Amino acid sequence: MNEVTVGGPVGVSWPRRALDVLLAGTALVALSPVLAMIAVAVRLESPGPVLFRQTRVGAGGQPFTMIKFRSMRVAADGPEITPRDDVRVTRVGRRLRRAGLDELPQLVNVVRGEMTLVGPRPETPALAARYPAELRVVFRYRPGLTGPAQLCMRDEDALAPGDAELHAHYFAEVVPRRVAVDLAFQAHPSLRATIAVLRDTVTYLVH
Repeated sequence: MNEVTVGGPVGVSWPRRALDVLLAGTALVALSPVLAMIAVAVRLESPGPVLFRQTRVGAGGQPFTMIKFRSMRVAADGPEITPRDDVRVTRVGRRLRRAGLDELPQLVNVVRGEMTLVGPRPETPALAARYPAELRVVFRYRPGLTGPAQLCMRDEDALAPGDAELHAHYFAEVVPRRVAVDLAFQAHPSLRATIAVLRDTVTYLVH
């Protein structure tokens, strides 16, 4: 496993943590029928597990297991960054990704305290290890289910057609801009700012 060396973890304030537990716990209960229907759809379209589990970099560079609904065919090879029109993505998976529904199981990660509702993108250790040293400070913070950078740059890691071009574009163009947006939020991560990002996320999803 790639080692990602950063400073110590930066904690989440108790009001934000309380909001995490309250909203994520409530959503898991309220959306349980939807989660069940998605699970059935995933399983019916292609063989394999309903949930996709992958190691991601948590606060302070500590690894954790992130869970999502599986949106790709099992054992399909390809880059860690998912390009647009990736043939590995199933028909159901494409719809889930477009609506952000594949990420709903991460509410469990939020309740556990491995993630927060609003924070930086949860990166894989292999990709995190390729971040320039001056940008790895972003891994001190708890990754988020959503975040300002995830909203305003949602599709910008899926532009280049080839594997080499995709990664070159990602690390040269996407990562520096994404980290700048995330760090600007983390400079003043107030409860009001957190709620504003959550509001914008809901607005994005329903339009």
